[in-house]
Amino acid sequence: MEAIGVIPARIGSTRLPKKVLMDLCGKPVIQHVYEATRKARLLDEVIVACDDEEILSVVRGFGGKAVLTSKDHTTGTDRLAEVVNELDVSIVVNIQGDEPLVSPLTIDDLVALMQKEPETVMATVVKQSNDPAEFASPDVVKAVLDCEDHVLYFSRSPIPTQLPRGGKYFKHIGLYAFTKEFLFTFKKMPPSDLERYERLEQLRALENGYRIKAIETNLETVGIDTAEDLEKARALLQKGSPASSAAAEKGSV
Repeated sequence: MEAIGVIPARIGSTRLPKKVLMDLCGKPVIQHVYEATRKARLLDEVIVACDDEEILSVVRGFGGKAVLTSKDHTTGTDRLAEVVNELDVSIVVNIQGDEPLVSPLTIDDLVALMQKEPETVMATVVKQSNDPAEFASPDVVKAVLDCEDHVLYFSRSPIPTQLPRGGKYFKHIGLYAFTKEFLFTFKKMPPSDLERYERLEQLRALENGYRIKAIETNLETVGIDTAEDLEKARALLQKGSPASSAAAEKGSV
């Protein structure tokens, strides 16, 4: 296989327990994620990597493919590595299990970048924003890029420190693509200082001297971390969000 999408999904969540199984417009959150991901044309396979029998049963119940992974994993990346370890695949895309508005167009753009630039070992997604509340919020991860769209740094703090009125900044969208080789290189690295300070796993790659390429999207997403996030996603789906509309236009793979 050329490319595979893996959706890590765990039952525990500090702020919103069992969030991936919560109802969202008649379907569990994880089903929205899975069905949108399946519409990405450049993925040969999509697998939910879960840590609990309940998630496994729900995913298989709606016809999805899921595998039960170790409960000892501390990160989604570890769960990814377990799933793809025995698979013959070149590119692995990590799709967050709590992102019901993920766009198949964005997933395809990530895979296409990795195919076009074989020297790129890791890539992710950013979106421009001028929302001052998001800029100040530690729940919204900010990214700064160099002139070739490689990430210089990620932070929960406002970066750059100040923006002019109406100025734009990049917020990070939690989609990642890895070469399979680099995924296991990354997994073997010990957690880095910056990773621990910011609570952002991707900083481990930057601190060890690897480059992360970023692509830009204009599609809005909502990560489900709180009950308020769930309501926001519900409102966007009910009115037809750009991301969900794009997914519908792609059709099923």
